[in-house]
Amino acid sequence: MGAAELSVPGRCLVMGIVNVTEDSFSDGGRWLDIDAAVAHGRELVAQGADIIDVGGESTRPGATRVPAEVELSRVTPVIRALSQEGIRTSVDTMRAAVAHGAAVAGVSMINDVSGGLADTQMYQVMADSGLPVCLMHWRTLHFGDASGVAENGGDVVQDVRRSLEELVSGALDAGVTESNIVLDPGLGFAKSREDNWALLNSLPIFIDGPFPILVGASRKRFLSAVRSDRGLPGAPADADPATAAVTAISAQMGAWGVRVHNVPVSRDAVDVAAAWRQGGL
Repeated sequence: MGAAELSVPGRCLVMGIVNVTEDSFSDGGRWLDIDAAVAHGRELVAQGADIIDVGGESTRPGATRVPAEVELSRVTPVIRALSQEGIRTSVDTMRAAVAHGAAVAGVSMINDVSGGLADTQMYQVMADSGLPVCLMHWRTLHFGDASGVAENGGDVVQDVRRSLEELVSGALDAGVTESNIVLDPGLGFAKSREDNWALLNSLPIFIDGPFPILVGASRKRFLSAVRSDRGLPGAPADADPATAAVTAISAQMGAWGVRVHNVPVSRDAVDVAAAWRQGGL
């Protein structure tokens, strides 16, 4: 199965997030119980998600890494249960061992926020799995660091483009099939508010490139700031309307997918974008 097989004809794919963690920035602890996580995955599919992204380790600023065996014990039962029900899943991990375990459990995609750089064995596991993979830009790989893009030379768009090209080269050299690669500009990861908006402003440049683009803006701080700058509550969930706006615009521009916490509003947004582009439902 390549990235094209995961695509949804006529509209942007909606990836629903299930964090099986204690300390994720938006919903840490809510789905730590395996049964609760599986039920939440089912709920997101019923709400319109096309694939469920299961993560067992928080990457929020200041987070502490969990042992690999803990991460595995969190994600593989959820992936196995959902996959057995015919629900497509991706695994959100930076560890090759976890990616391998998820592949054995039936996962449909490997989603690595480090772009394969955090684990020297990741590209080989990706290649051996034959699965679609998402490589995300995160230049600063100090875990939990969210302070500024390293080495961008003042041009975050060019830095991200160059870095993603390097990630693709590393993956291809290891044997990952070109048609299996999806790219993510890494909104919110070691980037300032200005960096994030610059990347969104330049999203057509990424979309017009040779690889499908996943946009992961959901509940990020720079979207919460849209409200807090007006003196309104700026908690992560308060950014869902702004997230839906980013989803709609990204879908209209031709993004392959969006990764979101609140599925119903983003599914509505991609459906509106699809109807708009097609001239009617």
